[in-house]
Amino acid sequence: MSLLDTRERRRTPPTPPPVAARPGLGRRIRAAKWSYLYLAPMAVLLLAFVVYPIFASFGYTFYRWNGIGEPGNYVGLANFRQILSDSIFWGAVEHTFVYAFVLVPVQLLLALALALVLNNPKLKFALFFRTVYFIPVVTSAAVVGVVIQLMLANFGDSAGSLLAKTGMTDGHIDWLGDPHTALAVIIAIGIWHTLGYNLVYFLAGLQTIPAELYEAAKLDGCGPVQSFFRITIPMLRQVGVVIVVLAFIGSFQVFDLVQVLTGGGPYFATEVVNTYIYHLAFGGSAGAAAEPDIGLASAASFLYGLLLIVFSALQVLALRGISRRRTAAGQ
Repeated sequence: MSLLDTRERRRTPPTPPPVAARPGLGRRIRAAKWSYLYLAPMAVLLLAFVVYPIFASFGYTFYRWNGIGEPGNYVGLANFRQILSDSIFWGAVEHTFVYAFVLVPVQLLLALALALVLNNPKLKFALFFRTVYFIPVVTSAAVVGVVIQLMLANFGDSAGSLLAKTGMTDGHIDWLGDPHTALAVIIAIGIWHTLGYNLVYFLAGLQTIPAELYEAAKLDGCGPVQSFFRITIPMLRQVGVVIVVLAFIGSFQVFDLVQVLTGGGPYFATEVVNTYIYHLAFGGSAGAAAEPDIGLASAASFLYGLLLIVFSALQVLALRGISRRRTAAGQ
């Protein structure tokens, strides 16, 4: 073999190995048939009780109907126009977004701080404290609401007196009856009630971080603060995105806590979109009508759904933009 042939062979790139053909869809389904069989009951229930009602209720948006008999009073787009011109609906949207954008950041910071403490292997009774913080999650919101009402009725004046001594208030505070404090009280209760969810997610994420990383960082002279920002936060980034998305989705679905504590009052100060839709569908003192109107409730539901779709799309675009910038910065 000549020297020229050897140089030509070095210049020629190696031939990549042949890529195995991907099996067809039918073969993949047959290979995972037991997985699909286990998922089938949940998929059927989801289609029957979630997906179908969404599309079925769209037809009601064009009628004035109190839910009895068959809808016959066709009004076209009048329900949508009435909802869009209703100041109570936009107030409910504002309260819902205030609830979500105050609750989620505060709750995530508290959950992360507690998870860091509870993840310490030297902490005694860690399992006990994890259980204590998770108990409110498994407690019904209706029960929580009733208990909180009783506590405020018996000890609310004592808390108000303490605040009055600090000069923050001038005396008695009607925590749930004052439009200036009712929504803040509900947000505080919501933070406490659902804190355990995010605590568990953060704990699971922390336990996936290899301990060798912290040991290597300690040998390099990194302190706890540097390890937190250079190891913990980057390693929790993927889990954190999921936690943020789930926290916002859960916050936008707030209903039972508001309905039990205030029913949307006083003077619509705590009315959120879900209680607004509930009052439209089943009647009541709140909402755009005192009489039940399934058509108006369906129209409000679809408008709120569109708002959430737009918000979710913006959230996904923002997260992708942040991920691309970080990837580019890392390169």
